[in-house]
Amino acid sequence: MLVLGIDPGTASCGYGLVSEGRSGRFEAIEWGCLRTDSRLPMPARLYAIYNGLRDLIDRRRPDAVAVEELFFSRNVTSAIAVGQARGVALLLAAKAGLEVAEYPPHQVKQAVAGYGRADKSQVQSMVKMILGLDEIPKPDDTADALAVALCCLQSWRVQRRLGL
Repeated sequence: MLVLGIDPGTASCGYGLVSEGRSGRFEAIEWGCLRTDSRLPMPARLYAIYNGLRDLIDRRRPDAVAVEELFFSRNVTSAIAVGQARGVALLLAAKAGLEVAEYPPHQVKQAVAGYGRADKSQVQSMVKMILGLDEIPKPDDTADALAVALCCLQSWRVQRRLGL
C-alpha cells in the first residue's frame, strides 16, 4: 500500500509517499515540498499547489491520501490559508478516486512518537528512525507529511489486525 501524506500550506506544502511492504516495514518512496512565491496572488499559489500534487498523484499513483487536519491557533489568516491548501489536496484526492484519511496533529504525533504532545524534533527523529533515513527530512513540512503518511499506514495496520 502506498500513501501520500500531505502537510498543507500555501507557502510550503509538504508531501511524503510511504509504502508498507510485505514484510511490514515502512519505506519512504519520495518526499519533498511544494513552495509558492508569496508575491503571487492566492489563486495562483493554490493553482501551483494543485499542479504539483496532481503531477505527483499522476506519476506515483498512490492508493490513498492522508492529510493533516487544520490546527487552529490564534492566527486566523494563516488558518484560512492552510484550509485553502487542504481543500486543494482533498479535491485532488476525490477527483482521482483515492481514499482519503484525515488526522489531527495530536493523533499523528501519537502514532509516530508515542505521545500526542511530542515536540517537532521528537516527531522528526522518529520519522527518520522508522523510515531508516540517513537524516531528518527537510524542511519541517516534509517530515510532517511523512509522519501523516505513517500515521495512516499504522492506523490501517491496527484496523486490519482487529478485522475492521
